[in-house]
Amino acid sequence: MISMKLFRAIVAAFICAGTLILAPAVFGQEPAQSTSQTRQAQGDDDTNLDTQLYLILATNRDIDEGKMPAALDPIVKRLRESLPFKHYTLSGTFLNRVKNNGRLDVSWVGGPFANPAVGNASFNQFGALVSLATDSEGNRVVRLREFRFGAKVPIAISRVTTTNASVEQAIPAINYESVGLHTDLSIRVGAPAIAGTLHVGPSGDAIVVVISARLAN
Repeated sequence: MISMKLFRAIVAAFICAGTLILAPAVFGQEPAQSTSQTRQAQGDDDTNLDTQLYLILATNRDIDEGKMPAALDPIVKRLRESLPFKHYTLSGTFLNRVKNNGRLDVSWVGGPFANPAVGNASFNQFGALVSLATDSEGNRVVRLREFRFGAKVPIAISRVTTTNASVEQAIPAINYESVGLHTDLSIRVGAPAIAGTLHVGPSGDAIVVVISARLAN
C-alpha cells in the first residue's frame, strides 16, 4: 500500500507539471495583448487632429445665401427642418490642428458678430480638450470635453450727440454683451455636428455653431 507521504508527493508532482504546461500559454498571451494595447496607445498619442469650426448665420432677413460646403448639406437640411429661419449662410470657418489628448484654445477679433452699423468688431473664443475614443459600436469618435464658444458682441444702446466748432455728430453708445455655449460632446470622425445655436441682436438672427474633426494627414 502506498504511504500517505508518497501519495502526497505524487499529487504535488502532477500539480507542478500541470502548472508548467499551462504557464507558457497563459503568460505568453499577456505580453502580446499588453504590447498591442501599448502600441495602439502610443499611436493615438502621436496622432494629430484637424478640427474645423463652422459658424452659420440663420436669419429671416433677405440675404444672399451663397454656396455652402458640401460637407454641411446634411446640417443645413436639418436646420431647415428644425429652425424657423428662411436663410442660412456661412459666416465663418476656422481650421485648427491639435494633438490627441491636447487642449485647443483660439481667439480672434471680428467674425460673425461684427456690427458694421456701429463700426465695432466682436471678440470671439473657441476651445476644447480633444481626444480620440471608440464608441459602443466600435466607431472612432472624437471627444470634445469642455467645448466652449463665446463672443462679446457690440450692441448699440443709444446715440450720443457731440458738437464741435461747426458739425454736430450722433455717435452710437456701444455696450458689449457676452454670448456663448459650454458643453461636452462626442462626434464621429469626419462628420460635422451641431454644437449649439446662439440668438443675437435685435434682428432675431442666430448663429449655429458646427464642429467637425478628422485625423490629420
